[in-house]
Amino acid sequence: MAGVAFLDAMAPRAYSGGPGDLAGLGGTEATLVRICEGLAADRPVTVHQAARATGPVQVNGERYSGWDVSCPLEERPDVIVVVNSWKIAAKIARQHPGARVIVWQRVFPGRHNPVHAAGLRAAGIEVICVSAAQSRWLRGFAGWDAVSISHIPNPIADDLAPYDTARDPDLLLYASSPHKGLTQVLRRFEVLRSRIPTLRLAVADPGYLAWPTGRVPDGVLSYGKLSQADLHQQMRHAHCLFYPQDQFAETFGLVIAEANALGCPALLQRGLGANDEVASDPSQCIATTDSDAIALRVRQWRASDPGTPLAAARSEFRLSRVVALWRAKTACAAAPEDERMLETQSL
Repeated sequence: MAGVAFLDAMAPRAYSGGPGDLAGLGGTEATLVRICEGLAADRPVTVHQAARATGPVQVNGERYSGWDVSCPLEERPDVIVVVNSWKIAAKIARQHPGARVIVWQRVFPGRHNPVHAAGLRAAGIEVICVSAAQSRWLRGFAGWDAVSISHIPNPIADDLAPYDTARDPDLLLYASSPHKGLTQVLRRFEVLRSRIPTLRLAVADPGYLAWPTGRVPDGVLSYGKLSQADLHQQMRHAHCLFYPQDQFAETFGLVIAEANALGCPALLQRGLGANDEVASDPSQCIATTDSDAIALRVRQWRASDPGTPLAAARSEFRLSRVVALWRAKTACAAAPEDERMLETQSL
């Protein structure tokens, strides 16, 4: 079975799947750990981190190791997955000519990235995005017609499900970093609360990025950084995930998928990033620039039975399904040409 290495040069500090080790980090690190732990059940997996200064450690079946980005990897893996960096991927392909190199593109790339696109094409480097929407955008951004661009969604736990408890019709929840449109969300909540004065907005901030949000209106509760278990409890309790902003496009939107799996609908901007693709039904995506539309949707949800889930999990996002896709993707050292063509033409 092919040995797999994941290379993370972006994380601010070392991490693993150990207790509390992901605290204060974002969805990229948590998702990487989940997928690698799944893959490690039947093949050797190493996560190389530029921020790790200590020696290798073994946690939950996978190996975590430090990494000097200027040097080849010692274990010479069959498949190498580079998180986000096109420049590093091209260098790794030169250092490991016999390996299959993949860029795991989790963010929208910066304007400088097209400079490195030719190197990716020449080296036959594949790109895996986290949504079909991101894949389509990336193809247009880079103008690629020969490189393989596909997508595998981010995973939600197999056992995420609603509890048999009533939601609070007055409680809305924002559960993202503040740079993801929180300033706009606060202004739109203020307008909504002028129509429904009993509403409250709980803001759960993962804490990995300080960001100015301006004046905080009445009715806003600061929950700060919550554990995953506590955040999921809030999603089960809240009336909806309140995310009416049209400034920040999510490449996937894991909190949306998790909230839906817990029975909590999400109020989202239609056509923005992967919102329509991730939301479990179209009613969650509206024109959030329209304050009347926001108020109408919230009132419709408030009129429903508070004990009945208003959303459901998308089965294709379940962890076991996503790990299976990664297992198939990393099963061989080189992708057959017909597989690449199929992936490219499916977008």
